[in-house]
Amino acid sequence: MTALLPDIACQSTRLPIPLDWVGMQGIAVALQITGERVAAYADAGVSLDEAEARGIHMSRLYLALDVLADAELSPTLLRDLLTQFLRSHAQLSRRANLALRFELLLRRPALVSPLNGWKRYPCEVHAQLEDDALQLELRLSLPYSATCPCSAALARQLIQERFDADFAASPLKASEVRAWLGSPQGIVATPHSQRSEAQLTLQLDPTAQAFAFSELIDHAEDALGTAVQTAVKRADEQAFALANGQNLMFCEDAARRLHRALLQRNEVSGFEVRVVHAESLHAHDAVAVSRWRRD
Repeated sequence: MTALLPDIACQSTRLPIPLDWVGMQGIAVALQITGERVAAYADAGVSLDEAEARGIHMSRLYLALDVLADAELSPTLLRDLLTQFLRSHAQLSRRANLALRFELLLRRPALVSPLNGWKRYPCEVHAQLEDDALQLELRLSLPYSATCPCSAALARQLIQERFDADFAASPLKASEVRAWLGSPQGIVATPHSQRSEAQLTLQLDPTAQAFAFSELIDHAEDALGTAVQTAVKRADEQAFALANGQNLMFCEDAARRLHRALLQRNEVSGFEVRVVHAESLHAHDAVAVSRWRRD
């Protein structure tokens, strides 16, 4: 059908310079994750190492991506796909790359009540194949709540001062103190909290049989202790307030907790943890970063 049509990409270039990456970005693809179809965007490309070649065959990469819709997303599937990229560009390319961007939807239970709801987790999978060596990277974004320890201490001091002022001249009665604690005049200050985000970049073992998306997310949220909620009743909101009050943390604390938790994951060979606390006190964010790589 195309025998009589010109193929300009097969012509020689007038500028014989190799290129690090040539391909397409933002391709709509379908993925299979835990048996469910997930909409995603793909960036697919190869290196153009043959300096004389005019271009690559982008349609070959595009058509090869269709395999993602029919099989569970796994390191093996990505290796096979990148191998196909290179086979379809023999003599032209030595390195193939693929990036997948999608959102995981996980159903999350409330803290106390029987309610539950869906929570989305932005994810990216990056894969590179060169000289038969596969590199895999997983990027996850996790929202959580963080209550400032300094603000909590300052609030407690103000409450103590109000307590001294209100009860200095009268004998204490338990009933009166209890009523005072439940009144607006008793709790005169509250610590400030912020919705925060943990951005995880994980280097994964390329020999793994599967991507442990849910397990990694659960492990990170358990380390933080105050993952944001979905559907709640008042009992759940109260339990969330208790969790925040018993789980005070600066951004440095959050980064260290995640660092320690990720060291326990055998499939992780390196990582970067970046936590961002969107300050409610300031107009800027508080950020902490931690990195580790297995020797």
